[in-house]
Amino acid sequence: MSLEPRADGQAWRPGIDLDILRLRARYLRAIRAYFDERGVMEVDTPVLCATTVTDPAISSLHTRDRSGRLWYLQTSPEFSMKRLLAMGSGSIFQLSRAFRDGERGRYHNIEFTMLEWYRVGFDHHRLMDDIEALLDRLLGPGEEPARRLSFREAFERFAGFDPFVVDLDTLHEACGAYRFDSRRAKADRDTCLDWLLAEVVQPALGAGRVFVLDFPASRAALAKIRPGDFPVAERFELYIDGIEIANGYHELRDADELRRRMSVEYRRRLGANVDSDPESIPKPDERLIAAHAAGLPACAGVALGFDRLLMLAAGRTGLAQVLPFAGQIA
Repeated sequence: MSLEPRADGQAWRPGIDLDILRLRARYLRAIRAYFDERGVMEVDTPVLCATTVTDPAISSLHTRDRSGRLWYLQTSPEFSMKRLLAMGSGSIFQLSRAFRDGERGRYHNIEFTMLEWYRVGFDHHRLMDDIEALLDRLLGPGEEPARRLSFREAFERFAGFDPFVVDLDTLHEACGAYRFDSRRAKADRDTCLDWLLAEVVQPALGAGRVFVLDFPASRAALAKIRPGDFPVAERFELYIDGIEIANGYHELRDADELRRRMSVEYRRRLGANVDSDPESIPKPDERLIAAHAAGLPACAGVALGFDRLLMLAAGRTGLAQVLPFAGQIA
């Protein structure tokens, strides 16, 4: 984007009209009213944090203060909010700024607004009910309740195979049919499944609201795993009209398992070479692990993309049409 002044002297103008600005304000009020009615407390946590996620798929922005200490702009308020849960906050929500490096595009912006909340005593099924109630409040009731498909059902229906038993060669062939040379990229099963979910399954979900749930255990992130012949993560993603809106979990509470998962991610990140500054690679968050050891309550939590939701509500086709300063240094 050019920083040269526009010849018409209008470079100062934000990128949206007043109708969108008013809609943003109305939705923010409605969200706060929804949670207030249900006794869910609003909290705020730091944007600038001493640590951040180890997940290799998420790139953080970072900076150093005058003393040379490293700080990260939060990619999500999750870690801080879980520390509040462990101290006994009860159910909480937050409307926060989040930042992710490299996220630019039709549905992405490097800075965005995230709605994240945790309901104590809920599992992921009750949390999906909660999300539907909020969406009904904001968007109006859907023509029918949201569809709920397991990860397995979604792949069997739209990709033509069972993701829990398919071999890697078949996954490579499926990726190749959709223009991803996964063999050359040396992609593993999870990378192939992630790509096929985004490129094959997601576009086929169609109109309306769809929850895809019970992911493979290897894609658990920080979700609880349910044992069985094919263990599954009690995790879901919500799509509206084929666009991903939210990602939620029945939360993992075991501190030892949390340390194991974060250590695996850290080692994978070291080997993936995804960080431009090797000194900035985040290590597992010891305070989060200690919070789990102290006692994270049984709960379910979700992160929802507020800007994407607003985009759909306004009938717009990209985030830039609903962000007051999309892609600008304000």
